[in-house]
Amino acid sequence: MKEAFLLVNKSVWKGALAAAITVSLGAMPFTAMADAGAGNTVQLRIMETSDLHVNMMNYDYFADKPTDEYGFAKTATLIKKAREEAPNSLLFDNGDLIQGNPLGDYVATVDKLKQGETHPVYKAMNLLNYDAGNLGNHEFNYGLSFLDTSLAGADFPYVNANIYKVDGDKDETNDVNLFKPYLIIDKEVTDSKGAKHKLKVGVIGFVPPQITTWDKAHLEGKVIVKDIVKTAEKFVPEMKAKGADIIVAIPHSGFEDIPQSELMENSVLYLSKVAGINAILFGHAHKVFPDKSFEGKTGVDLAKGTINGVPAVEPGFWGNNLGIIDLTLENKDGKWAVVDSKSTVKPIFDSVNKVPLVEADKAVVDAVKEDHEHTLAYVRGPVGKTTASINSWFALVQDDPSIQIVTNAQKWYVEKQLQGTEYEGLPVLSAGAPFKAGGRQGPNYYTNIQAGDIAIKNVADLYLYSNTVNAVLVTGAEIKEWLEWSAGQFKQIDAASTEKQELINYDFPTYNFDVIDGVTYQIDVAQPTKYEAGGALKNESAKRIVNLQFEGKPIKADQKFVVATNNYRASSSKFANPDGKRIILASPDENRQVVIDYIRSFKTIDPAADGNWSLAAINDTVNVTIKTSPEAKSAAEANKLTSYTGDTADGYAEFKLNLSAKSVVLPVEPTKPITPTTPTKPTEPAKPEKPTTSVPTTPQASVYTVKAGDTLYAIALEHGTTWQKLASYNKLKNPNRIYPGQSIKIPAK
Repeated sequence: MKEAFLLVNKSVWKGALAAAITVSLGAMPFTAMADAGAGNTVQLRIMETSDLHVNMMNYDYFADKPTDEYGFAKTATLIKKAREEAPNSLLFDNGDLIQGNPLGDYVATVDKLKQGETHPVYKAMNLLNYDAGNLGNHEFNYGLSFLDTSLAGADFPYVNANIYKVDGDKDETNDVNLFKPYLIIDKEVTDSKGAKHKLKVGVIGFVPPQITTWDKAHLEGKVIVKDIVKTAEKFVPEMKAKGADIIVAIPHSGFEDIPQSELMENSVLYLSKVAGINAILFGHAHKVFPDKSFEGKTGVDLAKGTINGVPAVEPGFWGNNLGIIDLTLENKDGKWAVVDSKSTVKPIFDSVNKVPLVEADKAVVDAVKEDHEHTLAYVRGPVGKTTASINSWFALVQDDPSIQIVTNAQKWYVEKQLQGTEYEGLPVLSAGAPFKAGGRQGPNYYTNIQAGDIAIKNVADLYLYSNTVNAVLVTGAEIKEWLEWSAGQFKQIDAASTEKQELINYDFPTYNFDVIDGVTYQIDVAQPTKYEAGGALKNESAKRIVNLQFEGKPIKADQKFVVATNNYRASSSKFANPDGKRIILASPDENRQVVIDYIRSFKTIDPAADGNWSLAAINDTVNVTIKTSPEAKSAAEANKLTSYTGDTADGYAEFKLNLSAKSVVLPVEPTKPITPTTPTKPTEPAKPEKPTTSVPTTPQASVYTVKAGDTLYAIALEHGTTWQKLASYNKLKNPNRIYPGQSIKIPAK
């Protein structure tokens, strides 16, 4: 890993201070004592980007069109402008950088980054002279080797203090950090009188401890991750002892106003209490701080942008904002102290008036132009066809085709993988969630695929993450608890009220709203939630899941089910994996690739949802609303359960839900297979009757050469056999891994 310190010797950007503070004092070097009763005052600007997720270009790869709402090319313009305003500045990135969109997937899996090559994120970011970077949880999605190759292209150092190498003993005192835990940057600054000083800026980074669960396949047996706050309490005093004048903490961790716990994922509230930290640049939650959504939270001063008195900032996601902390430093008795601060976020887009606020930086655009064009060619590659449009506008309130396609594909894949195992014959269910359903990502953050051709970009839109397929073995009782947790997506509705009540709880991430296909059920939102978003028990007696059935009968508590899901859910959720021992299939194949193979196998799919779940009826007087995409106003789906009521100030369309007994009906057990029926899956050709005339005594096998896009299943259909027979005949260890140019022997009929 790249661990060298970087002593900053960059030219100082010139320009007027946005808010200059004039202090009547003589200019003195930092090594000299200040005049008695007076101090040397310096304005220091600290800038942050976070959660860029490979969005270097202001381009929506899923819609295949430019966007003004995000993209580092536009953030770069803000960075340059912010530097012009403040001669003393530092720039840091807070991780979740190399994964998150098709450009990242292309570099990691299609035309894989090689040693000595520079990842496109660093081709862009190296132009902006970053001072340091921190690692996010998604940096580990492709494994440590790929991360190492990627970081080698950065022209700036990385820090992380809470990831350690596994050494096999139980002695924590000799644990060795995987990365450089902190830096002390020698920063030359100029005070308001023009005198120069040497400032030692300590920088320390952290990552959520949960990475060892989320990326268990890549990290197990290699690293351990320790508590963020305890790690800070260890290293901050050490940084001060080594001369750090101020300390900037960069946790890839969010703010949660909940009791402190060991190995806390979102620990910023408690990190702010660690003595010696002068500024916090946080992220991970894709939120903006300071922002009115934090009003009333413990320790928060929105006017100044502080948490427990510590200046802090969080810049959203995908480069849609630049985070800025302006510190006023004063030298008191030879020591620098923060005497004032102001935290702000600078957006690249005016979401109210729908206008861009900056242009894209041409140097950044040119730097990633070639990688961008290769990605476009990749995502435009054909997969198949859909007979109807697929959107996620109402995925949170009714069964939805954008989830159905994914759950169908997962079920199809897992059933094949379990053939010939001890689990063959058990019912296979499939869990999926709406990845794009608005929320804090905005009113344009929805899947919307038109009827007709489906390209790889559309599948990437359906399945955003580089997860791999897992299957877990659970009981009927555990299925119910899994769904009870999932139902935390909704606020509790007061059935006696006629006032407007918004249904969706946006503190519950939509990617955790698991729909489980293969069973039928309803969600009674008039009942309280049973679990908190993080999984903690909230109301033990709560029962939101009603009419839970399998094959038309009430589900049995002890009945065994296999549930197809992804590695993230199977590894990290106590509901999908109650005792940590339920994973019966941990496939290397990505869920996204499985969806691609599924569509290619059937060529044309019918995306209709099977209606296996619904909201339970309440009454005909309750006024329950949701916010969704403005494009949903013309959708036929809106006429079934919803009616448009108007647009909201933040750009959404508001719909009222009809939750009367006449409109809400029980889910009906599907009368046809969940797999697509357009065209219907061909049955295995009937064996020909034994001819009455003579036949050749030694039929000859043929050979088929695999082409791009082929699957073993499709080849078998074409040649009148089954994929199982082809796999056995060709002794294929993994039937799902065939490659162009490979020879597949076709047995004689």
